Parts: sequence; structure tokens; C-alpha cells
Amino acid sequence: MKTRIKGISGIRRVTFAATTVTAGAVLASGVFATSAQAATLPTPTIVAAGGYVMNNGTGTSLFTKAADTRRSTGSTTKIMTAKVVLAQSNLNLDSKVTIQKAYSDYIVAKNASSARLIVGDKVTVRQLLYGLMLPSGCDAAYALADKFGSGTTRAARVKSFIGKMNKAATDMGLKNTHFDSFDGIGSGSNYSTPRDLTKIASSAMKNSTFRTVVKTTSTKQKVTTKSGGYRYMSWSNTNNLLGSYSGTIGVKTGSGPEAKYCLVFAATRNGKTVIGTVLASSSVTNRTADAKKLMDYGFKK
Repeated sequence: MKTRIKGISGIRRVTFAATTVTAGAVLASGVFATSAQAATLPTPTIVAAGGYVMNNGTGTSLFTKAADTRRSTGSTTKIMTAKVVLAQSNLNLDSKVTIQKAYSDYIVAKNASSARLIVGDKVTVRQLLYGLMLPSGCDAAYALADKFGSGTTRAARVKSFIGKMNKAATDMGLKNTHFDSFDGIGSGSNYSTPRDLTKIASSAMKNSTFRTVVKTTSTKQKVTTKSGGYRYMSWSNTNNLLGSYSGTIGVKTGSGPEAKYCLVFAATRNGKTVIGTVLASSSVTNRTADAKKLMDYGFKK
């Protein structure tokens, strides 16, 4: 009996040693596999005609696909609209703007996306930024352009505001961006590129108000009516990455007959922020899938 027990004991020791060696081998091979995987990370394929992703912290390019080809941008244009507003000197976000009939007439004439602003209501600049960026309100864009452009007529103020948008692009050194509208409903010369739009968004994200607005999934805002009472406006964000992709912090959707489906996106994970753009994808579903692929890739790079 004693001999048998010793034998069993001996087997146990050998088994334990073998297990230790095996575990070490697995650990070592895991390290090698991870290194090899990082070295051979496959470049994603996207449906969008153009795409770009960069590390927002370093500015390093992580992915390019026709990144410098000019394309129509749809409502991603509104990133620059917001950026120009937020760059105004002595900006008072709580100053009120009275909604004009011209803004609602414009929405009807253009069959444009709307924040459903009501003529005569007094809405703050901050609220207009939510109406601009969440439901992509072209009426909110018009109100902001009218408020922050210079001139004695509405047409002059709008022209002045679009001039400020173009000056901002020039000041950033962007060679492939031009705006002919405050909302993306252009006349054929409203264009940018995945790289340029990403740079505009990265710059805009330095502003805390912009960051707060674009990461908001939905909001309910109390506005003053023409009669001096109040009503609540409820707006939901068209960016469905919010809530469906972990770490998403923005930025803006866009679409149109020429632009097709566009999305400027950003997310932060483990202290790393990736930001990018897809232009001219084929559907809402595909632009979302494209963006998720590019962010997954960006985080692994």
C-alpha cells in the first residue's frame, strides 16, 4: 500500500510540473499571437466612397480611403456652423433669438430636416445649438446664421455667416473645403473631404459646449412663446452610434441626394480618442457599420 501511495504521489508531482510548463507555453504563445495579430491587423473594407480616421490625441492618420477627394457633405456641414457660432467673441449662450417666418418657410421650400421651431418663440443660442446638432434642424441653422452674420438684411447676414465658415476653413489650412450654405443644402459648391471634416470636428470638440451637445442622446428644452408663456421642445440625436457603440462621444450625421449618407464620428476608450468621417455611404445602416468598423480598427492600431 505504501508503495502504491508513493507512486500516486509521484504521478501527481509530475502532472503538476507538466501543467505548469503547459500554462507557461500557452502564456508565451498568447503574447506571440497578440504581437502577430497587431502586426497583421487587416485593413477594414467600408461601403462609403470616402473615409478617414485619426488618433485625436496625436493627429496620427490611422485609416484613409479617398481621404482627400472632395464630396458633398450634407448636414455634417453643421459642425462648422456650430464651430463658427461658438467662436464668436463675447458669446452669450443664453441670449434669445426670435424665430422668424423665413426660417419655417425655408424648411418647407427645401423639404429640409427640422427642429420644428415655432414662429414667434424665443429660443436661446444654446437651445438652437441642440436643435442644430441633434435633429439636424436647418431652421436652427438659419436662425444662427441670421443671428451671427453681419448686415442690414437677412440675405446679407446669411452671406456674411457663410463667409465666416469659409474663413474658419482657410484659417485651419483646409485646401479641400468650401461652404455655400449654413446647413449643407448647397448650390453645388458645398464640399469637403473625410480628412478635412475630421479636422473640423476635432477642432470643434475642443469646445466644452460643443462636446456636451453632440454627446447628448435626447433633450427637452423649455422655450418662451410669443405670448410670454412657455413650451417644451423635445429633440433626439440622429447619431445612432450614441448608445450602440461603447465610448461614443459624437459627432454628426449627414445625408442628401448628392451626399448620400455621411457620418462624422468620435469615441473614447481607455483614454484613447479616435475621430473620423465616412462620406457617401449607401444607407443609414451601412454608414453606421462603416463607422463602427473604422473605430474598432482605430482602437486596435
